[in-house]
Amino acid sequence: MESEEFKVMQAKALDQLRRGQSLTGKDGAFAPLLKQFLEAALEAEIDVHLNAVERANGNKRNGKGVKTLKTMDGAVTIETPQDRQSSFSPQIVKKRETVLAENIAPKIIGLYGLGMSFRDIASHIEEMYDVEVSHSTLSEITERVVPLVKEWQCRPLDPMYTIVWLDAMHYKVKDGGKVSSRAVYNVLAINKDGKKELIGMYVSENEGANFWLSVLTDLKARGLKDILIACIDNLNGFAEAISSIFPQVEIQSCIVHQVRNSLKYVASKDQKAFIKDLKCVYQAATKTKAELELSKLDEVWGKKYPVVLKSWQSNWGKLSTYFDYDEQIRRIIYTTNAVEGFHRQVRKVTKNKGVFPNDMALMKLIYLATEHISKKWVKPLQNWAITAQQLHIRFGDRMKLDL
Repeated sequence: MESEEFKVMQAKALDQLRRGQSLTGKDGAFAPLLKQFLEAALEAEIDVHLNAVERANGNKRNGKGVKTLKTMDGAVTIETPQDRQSSFSPQIVKKRETVLAENIAPKIIGLYGLGMSFRDIASHIEEMYDVEVSHSTLSEITERVVPLVKEWQCRPLDPMYTIVWLDAMHYKVKDGGKVSSRAVYNVLAINKDGKKELIGMYVSENEGANFWLSVLTDLKARGLKDILIACIDNLNGFAEAISSIFPQVEIQSCIVHQVRNSLKYVASKDQKAFIKDLKCVYQAATKTKAELELSKLDEVWGKKYPVVLKSWQSNWGKLSTYFDYDEQIRRIIYTTNAVEGFHRQVRKVTKNKGVFPNDMALMKLIYLATEHISKKWVKPLQNWAITAQQLHIRFGDRMKLDL
């Protein structure tokens, strides 16, 4: 067991153990030798402990004890070396430790990432493994996510993304003993290979174009140089903020947001007729046809609802961008449904958290939810091969194809 091969296996297994990965699961580096590994590691630790100073003071080995450890993959019984003065404090398996905590940590983080409370997680762990886990232990384990969140937020980005959706979700967080609102800014993108990627997540006290400007500045600092199409809601100043950082971007305001906002100012008795006429505008086959229908809409409803028609007319430039593309791309960009769908999935996880204790607690849970959701983002969008060619024809070298 002292061969070089064993030492390599030992080092690999120790690394997996410290990072919370199972040693005895399917991909465990040391599955058949967990007992021998732990015992060998303990022997190495006591050899280091019983140095010349300890021995000069009369300390030496004093037999072995027996301990049974519970892991996610079952129980393992090991022999633990002891010293005469009981000053040996092993680190690989600590005194009075009956659970290989690092082995269960991924399970705890996984349950936390599904939105379970500490109380529910503790009950589940006790039921599954007959082990009691304290609130403080659960807190310590979930805090290990914090460095991952910070590293993820700072990771380098691709130089170009084809389509980007920008939208915010809103939560409540405790702040100085009071409950405050928080806006979580999310930037969902499609890379040049047609795959989804959440390239940014930021927290602020409220949603506004000024904060979006800082978000876009951060994206640029992380390596993003170009966005082909940006899909946004109708937040005042939002389009200008994006264009100031990425001047070549094409802006598409969400049609669905515009329709919803319009109907707020149309009397209920007129809404059915108004929306029928409005559909002729945004469902038109061409931009020319849409503009003709918008003129008709103004003739019929302009005097009664001048503010609504003025909104469509003044925002037409960024509302009509999608008409420059064929049906395949139009469906992708004419609304912010892509990022709103992502938000709905996140809310399924966060719905039981009425108020978060702090901003980082909010970020941790959304990050873990995103890690789970993004496992399905392994394939490109449907018909991406055709879409990529169309984008290349329109944007030229900004959308290079690997040919």
